[in-house]
Amino acid sequence: MLYDCRSLADRDRGIAAAIEAVKNGELVVLPTDTVYGIGADAFTPYAVTALRDAKGPGPQAPPPVLVGSRHTLDGLVFMLPKLARDLADAFWPGALTIIVEHAPSLQWDLGETGGAVAVRMPLHPVALEVLRETGPMAVSSANKLGQPAAKTAEEAREQLGYAVRIYLEAGASVDPEPSTIVDLTGDVPRLLRAGAIPFEKIRDVAPEIVAQDAES
Repeated sequence: MLYDCRSLADRDRGIAAAIEAVKNGELVVLPTDTVYGIGADAFTPYAVTALRDAKGPGPQAPPPVLVGSRHTLDGLVFMLPKLARDLADAFWPGALTIIVEHAPSLQWDLGETGGAVAVRMPLHPVALEVLRETGPMAVSSANKLGQPAAKTAEEAREQLGYAVRIYLEAGASVDPEPSTIVDLTGDVPRLLRAGAIPFEKIRDVAPEIVAQDAES
């Protein structure tokens, strides 16, 4: 089912339907501030498996986790580095993904994560409304492996079809550039992927950060 969230009535119905679907372990496609994402409840293993299956066969990295509040980080991380909090305060909600060590007590199965998780709080009102009710969601780009990332929910539906229960349409992505990824699991923060937030701005908050290709 596709809901056009540019219509107020459809938006309310769509968000309610998406929240219910996620809580029932089903998949949804929702807009973010980068590209559209296909999401599942991060704590429902069969839903995360369904997400991978929907994307198609082939090697897949563990999906990032989207959250609806900066405070959610505290519940996901065993010991939250001060820099993680500083970066979240500076750039969340927004196109910054941070990789941190997750609490070992978390009952989830995102794949071979090595004890780490990539977390982001997107700057999109529809996504935030859903996330604040569902809690953390495992979210990957809404496309089949090897296909272009969807810039609308309609494009996502053309690729993913009936594998997804609810599609939330909010128009074309404003900024299809991917998020910037910073790894905070080591002694020195590392820029893993340059993206929508420039390296120079990240360095204003984390002067010691190094680009991955600059490591010796």
